Amino acid sequence: MDFMDDLHRLRHSAAHVLAQAMKRIWPKTKLAIGPPIEEGFYYDVDPEQPLTDEDLPKIEAEMAKIIASDYKFEQTWMEKKEAEQFFLKKGEPYKAEIVRGIADEKVSIYTDGDFLDLCEGPHLQSTQQLKAVKLLSVAGAYWRGSEKNPQLTRIYGTAFYSQPDLDAFLTAREEAKKRDHRKLGVSLKLFSILEEAGAGLVFYQPRGAMLRQLIEDYSRQQHLMRGYLPVLTPHLIRSNIWVKSGHYSHYKANMYTFKTEDEQEWGVKPMNCPGHILIYQTAMRSYREFPIRLFELGTVYRNEKSGVLHGLLRVRGFTQDDAHIFCRFSQLEGEINGVLDLIQQTFKDFGFNDYKVEMSLRPDDFMGDATQWDKAEEILRQVLKSRDIPFVESPGAGAFYGPKIDVHVRDTIGRYWQCATAQLDFVLPQRFDLKYVEDDGSTAVPIMIHRAIFGSLERFMGTLIEHYGGAFPAWLSPVQAVLIPISQDQESYAQETAARLKTAGFRVETDDRRETLQARIRDAQLEKIPYMLIVGKREAQAGKVAVRARKEGDLGAVTVEEFIERLTREIENKQ
Repeated sequence: MDFMDDLHRLRHSAAHVLAQAMKRIWPKTKLAIGPPIEEGFYYDVDPEQPLTDEDLPKIEAEMAKIIASDYKFEQTWMEKKEAEQFFLKKGEPYKAEIVRGIADEKVSIYTDGDFLDLCEGPHLQSTQQLKAVKLLSVAGAYWRGSEKNPQLTRIYGTAFYSQPDLDAFLTAREEAKKRDHRKLGVSLKLFSILEEAGAGLVFYQPRGAMLRQLIEDYSRQQHLMRGYLPVLTPHLIRSNIWVKSGHYSHYKANMYTFKTEDEQEWGVKPMNCPGHILIYQTAMRSYREFPIRLFELGTVYRNEKSGVLHGLLRVRGFTQDDAHIFCRFSQLEGEINGVLDLIQQTFKDFGFNDYKVEMSLRPDDFMGDATQWDKAEEILRQVLKSRDIPFVESPGAGAFYGPKIDVHVRDTIGRYWQCATAQLDFVLPQRFDLKYVEDDGSTAVPIMIHRAIFGSLERFMGTLIEHYGGAFPAWLSPVQAVLIPISQDQESYAQETAARLKTAGFRVETDDRRETLQARIRDAQLEKIPYMLIVGKREAQAGKVAVRARKEGDLGAVTVEEFIERLTREIENKQ
């Protein structure tokens, strides 16, 4: 058993003890499920009384008593029908429902002390092996994830094999709270999500719109350098196109559709790919044109459930840096290498120096030719190996239309965020009867590559905000410098200097509010602006600015030309 499996066992045991403590404190509590998860565990309960975070210390104290009792975790088996009746008599309807859904004739039961729970395990040998456990928060959760079912209370916790490991996790968690992009988005005046206008829709304030524009400009420049052709497609397309693409049958619940007065049904696009396919179809294509790389910053809309919406990370309207490459099978290796080149360069420029790669392979319900799948998977595998990129393979996890590569970037405090993806598609070109003329005059079906580097601009912006804690490098900062005149006598000089810096291409503001100098410096620091340029009588007379950097503090007075040179170097080096 590897370390993660061992940690899984530990956390599963901690969830079991949590349920046991709940039943001791509030005997009428009904238990649902309590699995281990990536960073800990949770247990869904239907409590005897409403629970809040203030109840967690009380539950932890009871858990500590159970742990100290050194109860043995013992597995037994019970006939399925007997188990269902047993849990119903105990007032555990959720457990009885789970039992009904188990295919086997016998179900696994674990006991420790006087507590019994429906559970497959695995568990530790005894409760005393739980050394470092912490309950984290209380949240709501629907039974089996459906809004039609009762709402339960979910108690989150975590467990480690040592107190230092737990302490390190809690420290990182506190740091993550400080970096929460939803809070920083408000305090840094980047974006708003206005519930009165609709949940999951982003309103960019001027500084947030500037940050987004910087990301867009970078993306457009990189794509043009690599031979991508810019396209734009409508936000609305008639539903017959979504029927043909397969999205209508597989994805309609997540689409916004409506009918016009002539009873024609339309769909607001949840994907950009059908639009790019329609552009491909506007002409008969030749192998000489290949590869054709179509790129769009395409805004899409998806009817996400309200319970999963989360800041910029999960929204209903978002923009993808979407591209679709049409090529011959023989060109796949070169095109995948080109996509990986762009991914690596992009992540490096935005300050992500570590990432992990997952390769998803053919599922059971795949479409297309199995031999073609095998060849395509081997091409992806060999490309990653030739670039010395470590990766894990996930058998059966590919989309039905082709294998894919997903890239997860690692941020400053060690969290991974899924961003880039490259997906091969053997199905849509066939569904739309795409053709091209080969060198011998015959017609053939192109291979299609779906790929995005950021994933979506919204999600990537959220990732950037948390990665930098809102303190963006100068090249990405919506405001790169703020001019702060000490008194009204220097306001005209500050404004002239700001105009000069704007002419040089920098993003500059002037803070001439009737506040104290200290208050204006403090506000600029809180807004995480890279440079404060303070001008008093001496600076105005000498044609200088007193530079205070966000990181280094007071740098002294320099000429405006010297500051321009410094900031130019930082921008050129993506600092």
